[in-house]
Amino acid sequence: MTRKWEGKSEEELWKIYRKSHDTSVRDFFVKQYAPLVKYVAGKVAIGMPHNVEFDDLVGFGVFGLFDAIEKYDPTKHVKFKTYAVTRIRGSIFDELRSIDWVPRSVRQKSREVEDTIRSLESRLGRAASDEEIAKAMSMNVQEFQSLILKISSTSILSLNDVWYSGEDDDQISIVESVESPTSLNPDTIVEREEIKRVIVEAISELPEKEKKVLILYYYEDLTLKEIGHVLGVTESRISQLHTKAIMRLRSKLTNVKKGIM
Repeated sequence: MTRKWEGKSEEELWKIYRKSHDTSVRDFFVKQYAPLVKYVAGKVAIGMPHNVEFDDLVGFGVFGLFDAIEKYDPTKHVKFKTYAVTRIRGSIFDELRSIDWVPRSVRQKSREVEDTIRSLESRLGRAASDEEIAKAMSMNVQEFQSLILKISSTSILSLNDVWYSGEDDDQISIVESVESPTSLNPDTIVEREEIKRVIVEAISELPEKEKKVLILYYYEDLTLKEIGHVLGVTESRISQLHTKAIMRLRSKLTNVKKGIM
């Protein structure tokens, strides 16, 4: 059934699908972008515990691909591949969170680190160093870095986390903050613009290495291992930097989540 669409441009196919929602066109897109699901699942799988199966990640990602096909708007002038990667990754993380396999003790420690970072950086007016965070948590730097590595290897911290819910059930993740659904009312659109400003500001205040890790991982699509080669450090160190960057962002944005700009 999908063979009849071969030879047509993707632009033509999207126009057809937006008008007719022909399932054969949808199936063509699913077949065309199935390798993308495996690619994203492979990236997510790196650093995951052994009890998380790759095939399960692929299965979770397929739901994201279907969602992307249904919601993609070609008039936004964003490549479908770029849009789909976000939806696929988000779907995988959503399913992993629903399993809730993270030990309670690790979850509590993660919250403790975030609270400490938020308190310190609010008082200091800048990014807190590992030494300062460790001291505030009554541990040495080695213990703190070991804790961060443990958190990064057992919990799911991602820019795909939904960190803000506005009116009209409008949920915003950091990495998707550039989207502006037409269903939003003018007040909500203005609100989103302010949120984007806060996000950009929060990212700009990150330590340089953490900022580089986020850019290389989310926007250059490198794996943690590849980023390690680029920056000349181990994969576990990159994992630590990624985790700290996400925790810093979530800490900085907590006040926004509570409605305090």
